[in-house]
Amino acid sequence: MFLKPKLYAKIYLTIVSFIGIFIFLVESDFTTQSLEDWVFIYMLSASILLLSYFSINLPPKDNSFSMDSAIYLAVMFLYGIDLAMNVLFISILIESLYKRKMLWWKHLFNFSMYSIMIVGAYYSFLFSGGHIGEINTQNLLPYMISLVVYFSLNICLMFLFFVFFDRIFKGTFDLGVLLESAIGYSVTLLLSLVLAILLNEKRYFGLFLFTVLVAILSAVFRKFLYLYQEVSERANKDHLTGLYNHGYFKEMLNEQFRDAKKLKQPFTLALLDLDDFKKYNDRNGHLQGDKLLQFFGELLKKAVDGTDFVAARYGGEEFAILMPGTTKEEAFSFLDRLRKEINDTYFSGVEHVPYRCLSFSCGIAEMERSMYDSGELIHKADQALYYAKAQGKNNVQIYEEHNICFDEIKFKENLDTLEQQVKFFLSKDVYTYRHSKRVFKYASEFSKMLDLTDHEKQTLVLGALIHDIGKIEVPRDILNKEGKLERHEWEIVKKHVTWGKEIIAAEKQFDDLIPLVELHHERYDGKGYPYGLKGEEIPKLVRILCIIDSFDAMTTERPYQRTKTFEEAVSEIMCCAGTQFDPFYAGLFTEFIREKYLSRVQNQEQAEKYRDNEAVQ
Repeated sequence: MFLKPKLYAKIYLTIVSFIGIFIFLVESDFTTQSLEDWVFIYMLSASILLLSYFSINLPPKDNSFSMDSAIYLAVMFLYGIDLAMNVLFISILIESLYKRKMLWWKHLFNFSMYSIMIVGAYYSFLFSGGHIGEINTQNLLPYMISLVVYFSLNICLMFLFFVFFDRIFKGTFDLGVLLESAIGYSVTLLLSLVLAILLNEKRYFGLFLFTVLVAILSAVFRKFLYLYQEVSERANKDHLTGLYNHGYFKEMLNEQFRDAKKLKQPFTLALLDLDDFKKYNDRNGHLQGDKLLQFFGELLKKAVDGTDFVAARYGGEEFAILMPGTTKEEAFSFLDRLRKEINDTYFSGVEHVPYRCLSFSCGIAEMERSMYDSGELIHKADQALYYAKAQGKNNVQIYEEHNICFDEIKFKENLDTLEQQVKFFLSKDVYTYRHSKRVFKYASEFSKMLDLTDHEKQTLVLGALIHDIGKIEVPRDILNKEGKLERHEWEIVKKHVTWGKEIIAAEKQFDDLIPLVELHHERYDGKGYPYGLKGEEIPKLVRILCIIDSFDAMTTERPYQRTKTFEEAVSEIMCCAGTQFDPFYAGLFTEFIREKYLSRVQNQEQAEKYRDNEAVQ
């Protein structure tokens, strides 16, 4: 039986707190401190609290480090662990009094964590040959070892904290984060040695000088950060509306999409389009049209103020809102309320557009587990926006598969277009052409017995037809080579999924097919290519296509591999269910093959036997 995460977290906090308090009681000694020492302790504590306010900020994302660790280490190097522990206790006690909103256990955890780090650094300093009370700049090894231990304990304690509180995800402690932390702690060590030298020469004046120096450095770096952010803002902002521009929007979308997937949190994108903007422009002129865009931008900026949402100008009269930690239902409620408020907001000239008010159409799409790329989210939000406009404008629509479906005429047109694309293989690689047609046929038949929406069925069928289109870019001699491919040749063949994606992406109407073209060689166990996606990270339709594609490859004659019978291919698929293939769809597909094809073969064999027996008689 497993303990619940909350219980694990409580146990972890209790253990760390117990160890920290025990260390403090063993290592600290209030009785041996003189009155002068206590004055010094209070001054050090005041300096720590003051410098926590004057933390040194660095770009690009408000990176900062405080000087409290530098003071604890300097005091430890010069006066020993008991004085360092007393300074820690007084500073945390004062901090808990003026930071009353912070939960008490967080103060206790901070105190305990610092106690463990300080005692670890202290004894590693002594064991590596360091001497308390003097600063030996000729032998920096003990100081460096002490800092490494201090740094390592901090990383380990925080890592376990994130684990037990379910805040850990892949990349939390990646190389970049560790490198930034190492640089910050190296600066801490340098400043701790500077402070120790100042304290050794002039105790009170040295502390005063250090505090003033760090405060000045903090002010300088804050000014530098302000200038950096000002330049960044200009580069990231749309000059007309004051909202973020398209480039920054794409950057933030990719970043928040990755974070939401790692943290398994909801994430929603909304695309907004000003209704009848062209008509407004034609009647009132482009200058007035620019004023309308500026006015609408101000309304969006005001709407997202105080939230974690990011509003951006997507292009022309289109806008976008990134909504982290928000479900599609919550996004719909927010945006429909905003739509009504904007309807009631007057702007000169809107009385002449069809709705006689300022309005927008909006499409909403929420990130799904099967999405592997933020481009899918944009595409689905765009489809929902298109649907909102088709419903008469001035409304908000959530992306739903059953709402987004090609009609039969459109589907036939798309099919004919893709047929022409595939026919290019006739002159270069007839095998790929025939393979694509057979996979298309299996997908058409198999999709009828699956619980899919009409749109999903159409997407699967079209994707099956075009999935190998990237092989057009593979050299003819490699495609038609008899025998096993060399390693470099195989690497070229693997690129066909990327080339195929680029070909399909050139036609916006086929964006839904991109995952099937790019990912049909991913494996359920994560050993496929190009990304090594695993399990449900692979989109559902791709997992289905993988099985169909492999089945046809196994049952088709090739120069370099023996053709399997349908029975052997079915057995192979079931053997690889859960590793190469999705076990659920593998079961359904083998059932489909048995019913549709194997039963037909068996019936034919029985009929032939019957005819042979009749002939003998």
